[in-house]
Amino acid sequence: MKPAPFAYHRPSTREEVDDLLAELGAEAKVLAGGQSLIPILNMRLAAPAHLVDINFLQDEPAEPVLADGALAFGPLVRLRTAERSALVAERLPLLAEVLFHVAHPAIRSRGTVVGSIAHADPAAELPAVLSLLEGEARVRGSGGRRTVPARELFVGHLECSLRPGEWIEEVRLPVQDGRGGAFEEFARRQGDYALCGVAALASGDRVALSFVGMGAVPTRLEVDDVRAAVETLEPEDDIHATAPYRRWLAERLGARAARRAREAA
Repeated sequence: MKPAPFAYHRPSTREEVDDLLAELGAEAKVLAGGQSLIPILNMRLAAPAHLVDINFLQDEPAEPVLADGALAFGPLVRLRTAERSALVAERLPLLAEVLFHVAHPAIRSRGTVVGSIAHADPAAELPAVLSLLEGEARVRGSGGRRTVPARELFVGHLECSLRPGEWIEEVRLPVQDGRGGAFEEFARRQGDYALCGVAALASGDRVALSFVGMGAVPTRLEVDDVRAAVETLEPEDDIHATAPYRRWLAERLGARAARRAREAA
């Protein structure tokens, strides 16, 4: 299938993006990597009247940078670039481990870190990482800029708390600074959506977990008992797995991830 007709816009500055989104309103979608948006358009699950392609923004950073104790990812930093980044490997090895599990190499070569988080898919790995690390999104629009913490960003399936005309210009993930991290997931094939995934972060005896595919939004939990923590989750039945099976996976993957994170710390 092919997408419904749309008008194409190619701004060269972030300010132009702000102006376009303010003018076009809800009929506009931002295109960065396109690895989620384009299939949705082709299947006609969405039919925006306008696409705002930000791939031609001038002087945009292509690599993550260290800023105030966090790794900052601009809107055009590709997943594959982050996966191969020496800075990520040194300061946030948990992210490097997670990125290996994100889709397939061809998709990671085009998809962006910011785009994956903005898409807000609870079955994707990066929203869970943002929640676990208590990162933040730098949001902008014609009305100005603001910072949205991870706990306030995700509000439902494929839904962020962005206001009309806003877009995410940067995501910041705090560095590990000696904290141990680990990631575990179960998928039928490498690169497929996981039936369940768990990211863990440990500091001393304290462990936090964040889950993939276990509810409408990523959930970050400080845990003493993984089994008790998993009981608070609300996974859903679908054609791939039942809710009880996902909870069973979450308990076992969570225990494994927590153990590895403590060892790394």
